[in-house]
Amino acid sequence: MTGSLWRLMLRALTSPSGRLGAVIIALLTLFVFVAPWLLPDPSAMPDLMAGAVPPGAGHPFGTDQLNRDVLSRVVSGGQISLSVAGLAVLLAVTLGALVGGLAGFYGGWLDSALMRMVDGALAIPRLFLLLLLVAVWEQMPLGALVLVLGATGWFATSRIVRGEVLRLREAEFVLAATALGAGPGRIILRHLLPNVAGPILVAATLGVGDVILLEAGLSYLGIGVRPPTPSWGGMILDARPLLTTAPWTSIFPGLAIATTVLAVNLLGDALRGALDPRSA
Repeated sequence: MTGSLWRLMLRALTSPSGRLGAVIIALLTLFVFVAPWLLPDPSAMPDLMAGAVPPGAGHPFGTDQLNRDVLSRVVSGGQISLSVAGLAVLLAVTLGALVGGLAGFYGGWLDSALMRMVDGALAIPRLFLLLLLVAVWEQMPLGALVLVLGATGWFATSRIVRGEVLRLREAEFVLAATALGAGPGRIILRHLLPNVAGPILVAATLGVGDVILLEAGLSYLGIGVRPPTPSWGGMILDARPLLTTAPWTSIFPGLAIATTVLAVNLLGDALRGALDPRSA
């Protein structure tokens, strides 16, 4: 499985868009998790009377209305946004792979029941589900937000995995494992799911961009990451009264969201193209 994933990644990186996306993601991740050691405390308010200061030598991204360094807050918000997206997508693809694997391998009534549940969930807009869940829990902790985002994001992955498992369950290596006495759990976990790792990786990569946008949207609505913890969407919400007087307070977190989502989608599209046999 590891070898096939590496070959998929290397093939995706032969595409210019894949290389660009991978480089941006690598640099952004490195910057977000290393820069906090070199930047001021994002919660520090050294001079409340000074208010929002334009970008300059001391503050490359300027300061907000509370005189907090915008660059430090963008970096700290990036840690939150990327961590939430990564953990939520990990949970979503795990649930989707398990449900899709079970439905595709066993078939019959279990397949019908699971897929009808998935069809019903896909018929409801994900943002609507999130708004319902988050609105009920007004003071949702960060960990619960990750669980909610992950628990509402596995439906499409399960359908992808189910289709691949249906295609592979009659393959010779599966029949050989069955003849050697391997149980259903071992066949699903050790033989089938590793062979659908490519589509799962593509779904996970594209899902990261969706979760970043969802988290930013929820934070902008005031029901995502709670202040004073910085997040890109929350920073744009805080900067709403300053759009005309201090536009830099919203421009930089907005650029961070756009750049990250664009890079993730470029890499995801390159992975999808590398997985497509017609592109060989």
